[in-house]
Amino acid sequence: MFEPANFYDVTFNDDQNLIAATVRRFVTDRIVPDIAKHFRDGTFPADIVPELGKLGLLGCNLEGFGCANVDAISYGLINQELERGDSGLRSFTSVQTSLCMWPIYTYGSDEQKTRWLCEMAKGNAIGCFGLTEAAHGSDPGGMVTTVRRDGSDYILNGEKMWITNGSIADVAVIWAKLDGKVRGFLVEKGTPGYSTNDVHNKFSLRASVTSELVFDDVRLPADSILPHDRAVGLRGPLSCLNQARYGIAWGAIGAAMACYDEALRYSKERKQFDRPIASFQLVQRKLAWMITEITKAQLLAIRLGELKDLGKARHAQVSMAKMNNVEMALKTARLAREILGAAGICDDFQAGRHMCNLESVYTYEGTHDIHTLIVGEAITGIRALA
Repeated sequence: MFEPANFYDVTFNDDQNLIAATVRRFVTDRIVPDIAKHFRDGTFPADIVPELGKLGLLGCNLEGFGCANVDAISYGLINQELERGDSGLRSFTSVQTSLCMWPIYTYGSDEQKTRWLCEMAKGNAIGCFGLTEAAHGSDPGGMVTTVRRDGSDYILNGEKMWITNGSIADVAVIWAKLDGKVRGFLVEKGTPGYSTNDVHNKFSLRASVTSELVFDDVRLPADSILPHDRAVGLRGPLSCLNQARYGIAWGAIGAAMACYDEALRYSKERKQFDRPIASFQLVQRKLAWMITEITKAQLLAIRLGELKDLGKARHAQVSMAKMNNVEMALKTARLAREILGAAGICDDFQAGRHMCNLESVYTYEGTHDIHTLIVGEAITGIRALA
């Protein structure tokens, strides 16, 4: 059974340990055996979605509607264990929970919550989140997707790109400009004028569904809009992304732990010059760097979780954790591949798969550079983004 790296003897409470162990077992038994084939074939293991629901992992940080209402550190540990299996698995769960269920829970009407949250928690309904456009990634305010009123209805036009879960989603949380202001809408699968196109030939997140969403005069009923005042403007979608970025900060640690564990085991078994390569100074230097950076990332994520539960986590702190931990994980995957040598380019080992996946994680939900500038603005008081 995989045991996560814990060089500083970090302790969690009994509930957190139980949750982490349960998800770890699920990932080991249900994900690890087949994930290389899914990555190779470019397929998402859709059969595990109801199992995620039965385990209580979907919407697990929400209260009511069949959701588990776990604390922030438990939610982080869930993401860590899921991404240890694959970034695509964590991405699915993160999008469902933080980018779809959370905005419905936070900004939706009672009717919208009743309609969707219980079914999404069970895995009977899947969601996606449409903010990014092909020409507007780091600058979402430049979006060209629009909504106009037509009597009591709304008419939606535009396109969204790089959308996780897009073509398999039963409901899409779509952000578009209404009278010049960004608003959120729930768009159901099968609505006339709404279509999706999957992105193929990816070298990253291959075990995840990535889609383009197209809206051609899509007529939406009046009750499709997220009505809460706090959902008006970019603060609505950006608050959702903050929830997801917190999960990414933990998930990246899981990917790094998987690569470190694989490289450490291999280095003890692989012999060159009549001795295990773990005995060589340069290999030990790489392993020491990995465990040091994983430990630092753990402590950063734990403190962020504590602040989150206290309601004191600032968006720049979330950016720092996402920025640091994903960069750490990507470098760890690359070093692990080095230790594995030529074997590391084959999918018999996982470092190469994690390395490819983390290239996307490094970029999505705020690029590394954008998060760097968010931290820079927080410490200088000077905005460098525009």
